[in-house]
Amino acid sequence: MSNKINNYLIIRFSKIVFNGILISICLGLILNLFEEIEFFKNTSASPFLPVVLTLSYIPNLMFVNLMPFIIFLSAMYFFISIKQNNEFQTLKVFGYSNLKIVLIISLITFLWGIIVLVLVNPFTSNMVKYYEQTKSNYSKDTDHLVTINRNGVWIREIKENNLVIINAKRLEGINLIGVSINILEKGKKINKRIETEKVDVSNNIWNMKNAKVFNFNDKGDIQLVEEPNYRFESFYNIEKLNSLYKNLDTISFIELITDYKKLLMRGYEKATISEKINSFFALPFFLALMTILAAIFTVNNKTNTNVKYLFIAVLVVALVFYMKDLSVALGKSDRLSPEMSVWVPIVIISLINSIGLLQINER
Repeated sequence: MSNKINNYLIIRFSKIVFNGILISICLGLILNLFEEIEFFKNTSASPFLPVVLTLSYIPNLMFVNLMPFIIFLSAMYFFISIKQNNEFQTLKVFGYSNLKIVLIISLITFLWGIIVLVLVNPFTSNMVKYYEQTKSNYSKDTDHLVTINRNGVWIREIKENNLVIINAKRLEGINLIGVSINILEKGKKINKRIETEKVDVSNNIWNMKNAKVFNFNDKGDIQLVEEPNYRFESFYNIEKLNSLYKNLDTISFIELITDYKKLLMRGYEKATISEKINSFFALPFFLALMTILAAIFTVNNKTNTNVKYLFIAVLVVALVFYMKDLSVALGKSDRLSPEMSVWVPIVIISLINSIGLLQINER
């Protein structure tokens, strides 16, 4: 009998979560689609491309970034429904206390968090990567593109009808390491090549120490000039490069773990990677805690007014969002370590839940 009851609770809650995800995805598609249509309205892109890109972007947003709040709202709806149907009293006859029911549902959401990390996130991260790469091809700044792959940093610029291709092994602090700059006349014939071990990219005027400049003439002859202090003007600086490095949505949880050292070698900041890894590890716990939090505000609440429940849901979501953003801001300002900035909200919610669970158990 207990297995049948467990299956009943799990299946019923899973259906509510599934419907919640579908509703969230539909809302996200509608809202994001208008933004994509606005972006592509003056381009020659296919009319279906905004739809494709929206479908590529939304899953990562819903399954990773907003999943704790989808779970919270779904859990609230689940506990409200079984409360209004007096199912808590019925389940008590079979030995199911309020606490046991809450723990079963929270365990399901914890396992769901693990499934999202291992099975769902690799697909959503690849979809975000496709989204970023495709959209960059239609950007107004298509003359200036930058990408990071296993071969290092690649930058493409158009300057005075010349194509400039820049390759560096990695970003280290404010410096690009192992830099090679090729300047092609009208994008076809190379007329200059610049090589140096380190480039200061703190601003748009790059400073190079001990640069080697190879000049190519029409006859194919090469003239080498060694420049102790060479300056090169670029569209990119450290601020623009860092903004790209901090976007880790294109890298899955598994890749962050397995390619950790490679990512550091490519120039990703250790603190940024550590924060992202910890946020992934915290996801299952966050989902379970949000489920318990939903139970505290519904099971312990004597009212049956849906408006009050809606007000509580909106208030809690807003407060948790604010707490997470505040913690992240403290982490970026070095007042908290990157790891602590992720786990502090988890600890606070855990303390709140520990008090609320005692009240649930007493009922």
